[in-house]
Amino acid sequence: MTTRPDRRGPSRLGLSRRPKGRANRATRTALVAIAAITALTLTGCVTWFMPSKTSQTSSPVKESVAPDLKPFYDQVLEWKSCSNGKQCATAKAPLDWSNPSAGEVDLALIRQTAKGTKQGSLLVNPGGPGGSGYDFVANSVNYATDAKLQDSFDVVGFDPRGVGRSSAVKCYDAKQMDDYLYGITPGVRGSDQWIASNAASSKEFGDACNKNTGALLERVDTISAARDLDLLRSILGDKKLNYLGYSYGTYLGAIYADLYPGKTGRLVLDGALDPAASNFDVTKVQAQGFESALRAYLAECLKQKNCPFTGSVENGMSTISSLLAAVERSPIRNSDGRELGANTLVTAIIYPLYDATAWSYLTDMFTSVMKGDAKFAFTLADAYNNRQEDGTYGDNSTEAFMAINCLDYTYDDDPALMRQQAAELTKDAPVIGPYMAYGDIGCSNWPFKSTYERGPIAAKGSAPILVVGTTNDPATPYVWAKNLAGELENGHLLTYKGEGHTAYNKSNSCVNDSVDDFLLKGTLPPDGKTC
Repeated sequence: MTTRPDRRGPSRLGLSRRPKGRANRATRTALVAIAAITALTLTGCVTWFMPSKTSQTSSPVKESVAPDLKPFYDQVLEWKSCSNGKQCATAKAPLDWSNPSAGEVDLALIRQTAKGTKQGSLLVNPGGPGGSGYDFVANSVNYATDAKLQDSFDVVGFDPRGVGRSSAVKCYDAKQMDDYLYGITPGVRGSDQWIASNAASSKEFGDACNKNTGALLERVDTISAARDLDLLRSILGDKKLNYLGYSYGTYLGAIYADLYPGKTGRLVLDGALDPAASNFDVTKVQAQGFESALRAYLAECLKQKNCPFTGSVENGMSTISSLLAAVERSPIRNSDGRELGANTLVTAIIYPLYDATAWSYLTDMFTSVMKGDAKFAFTLADAYNNRQEDGTYGDNSTEAFMAINCLDYTYDDDPALMRQQAAELTKDAPVIGPYMAYGDIGCSNWPFKSTYERGPIAAKGSAPILVVGTTNDPATPYVWAKNLAGELENGHLLTYKGEGHTAYNKSNSCVNDSVDDFLLKGTLPPDGKTC
């Protein structure tokens, strides 16, 4: 769910844009790097070491499964030393869970073993879809989990099918990806010419993904990923799943609980998505969320001497709206030849809004763009898209993001309907909304259609599930956390009153202690608790 305003294709913010994994939990690390160098890159790379000659194995749980699934559930993971003292392994899962003999996919795993007395594994997902759980644990395990959890759990990161080091979606080379993400679409936004151009380029992208990925492209939906998650639980040796999911990871966790309620251990879903929301509902609420966060930023900026805005928050919003309209009409050319249009500028605006500690970079970016300099805006947009200084991309998160979302939601690219929705978005979120419209174009031209009908998830018979919501979360607005906690038969809501995307391990001790007590002891916070 998220945001990634797109270039030519549907606005990367429109539905097809979900809260992206990297922007979820690694934002702070990435933006701190901007203070050191003007051109920031968000690598997500891992320092590799030669595997040790010794290895460890995991004993799978004995499961009662269909005969054609038994080879998968009986597999023994072989762990080898790989990165920063952690251990890595590769699991095999069925390509098609309805036909396990049709092929296999690889699932890349990394774990930091418990530093104290182990009480099981804790699987972690950073969001996206398309975020690498492998990189999350490899590079920022202290951001994903605190010391208490690391003492008692093997913290396990995994790349879901289609992502990163697992069997992955492949679409474009770096040059083609630049055009896809940053190219300027001809025509007036919303015109027949503009829609047709977006539809053509979206079809080209989908066709390339189909050609370069093969049969996997049809099988990267979240239901398949949740079945993989159960397989990982079992072969890690855990009878019940203990899980910490951020952003899109909350949807993966909710789907798991619905499929396997009897195998839920302790699940924490932080920065929740509402499984019942349609793609347009998601887009609309998210547009309002970013609009609210932008207002909060302006209120703070106007107190600072170096703020490029003057007057009231309303004056600031009007100035930003005018700035977006100006680069829409006349993009600013960057030193590398790329042009800063409205979609890329929206990406640059949204990225720092994920974390209030990064708002100062938003001030620097607005100041430079107002002077006609696109460099810092591209720095932020490139960090969001994980584009490196040399023009390559650090992962396949854009391709995976698109492929998974296209299978998880239904789409309608009827021009009349999209224009009606664009008008509604503009009314409800006048600054950000116009650039989140027309998001159905990309997935309407995707090679495979969704077969999943979205609706509330109750997960009847599950263990208690803790849902964490932040009151002014721009990417996964608080209303979604309230909705998900209410839909789940055994859902419990913990509220963090504050700014930013997700709350655990980045807000305050009240949130951290509540989550830790639940994961470590099974103790739920009091109903209605607000931190």
